Amino acid sequence: MTTADGAIGTGPSAGRLRADRLVGLVGRVRELGLLVALAVLVAAVTAREPRFLSLNNARTILLAVSILAVVAVGQTLVVLTRNVDLSVASIVGVTAFVAGDLFKQNPGLSVPLVVALACLLGLALGALNGALVTLGRVPAIVATLGTLYVYRGVAFWIAGGEQITVADVPQGYRDIAMTRLFGVPNPILIAAAVAVVAAYLLRTSPVGRQLYAIGGNPEAARLAGIRSDRLVFGAFAVCGLLCGLAGVLWGSRFGRIDARAASGYELQVVAAVVVGGVNIFGGVGTVLGAVLGAVVLGTVANALTILRFSPFWLQAISGLAILVAVTLDLLITRRVGRALVARRNR
Repeated sequence: MTTADGAIGTGPSAGRLRADRLVGLVGRVRELGLLVALAVLVAAVTAREPRFLSLNNARTILLAVSILAVVAVGQTLVVLTRNVDLSVASIVGVTAFVAGDLFKQNPGLSVPLVVALACLLGLALGALNGALVTLGRVPAIVATLGTLYVYRGVAFWIAGGEQITVADVPQGYRDIAMTRLFGVPNPILIAAAVAVVAAYLLRTSPVGRQLYAIGGNPEAARLAGIRSDRLVFGAFAVCGLLCGLAGVLWGSRFGRIDARAASGYELQVVAAVVVGGVNIFGGVGTVLGAVLGAVVLGTVANALTILRFSPFWLQAISGLAILVAVTLDLLITRRVGRALVARRNR
């Protein structure tokens, strides 16, 4: 609280405010650290392979990262509320296949209509996750681990052992990923637009501030009259919607799709979010950080390819990055909490 002379009070609310500011500062330092690490990585790989720093390779990295970044934005909304969605890869896979199958079964179908249906399907699957968590009171990690397999099973059931090929989808659908504006591929522009809009809303809108409040202190948010269940449900639903959009981009870019599309992608998404400084315990982090985390992971993957390392190293690096980031967040949160307690007891 603030006293009449403008000083910060010493009550619990003031302590929580100081904690949020300190943890937020650490998050910004993490983002700066990622930029430094990215610069060091680029310099080191370029020293061995000069083509790594080319404009064409930078475009390749950003194109590969664009779909991951869109899903990471949705995951950020969920993680900010002290939850996690492990089904994101399955939602991407099933929406990508359903979109392609609609074209295969109904030649001449409108491209905007299929895109809208795929996004709505993603929204519905995300809403189901939200309902399980908020209405069913199932822990998010358990609920979405279950739907991860259910949604993937649905994809295999729909596919029936078949796959979608480039010949099955119209050129207009392929153009979503292939078209460029001023030399920049559409998926990069779409990912940037999603990130900018989400970042703006999180920073300036009441809903954005309430999402942070829910993750920072759920009990205090409830006492303040924030409708936590509705917002958590909405976060899962929007995450599903963005996964549906990512499924459209996936199908448009790769053309050849089967029921295993995006399998294992959830590890990279979670890694991008937590490496980007979004605290897995909720309430702290930014969309910019999550996107930056995705760029770092994409750059690492590209570097491994150029340096001819096995792609399986990316899984090991992603897993290690999650462990390090979560451990760091836990240590920082505890350290800040102890410092505030000691300060109040002086």
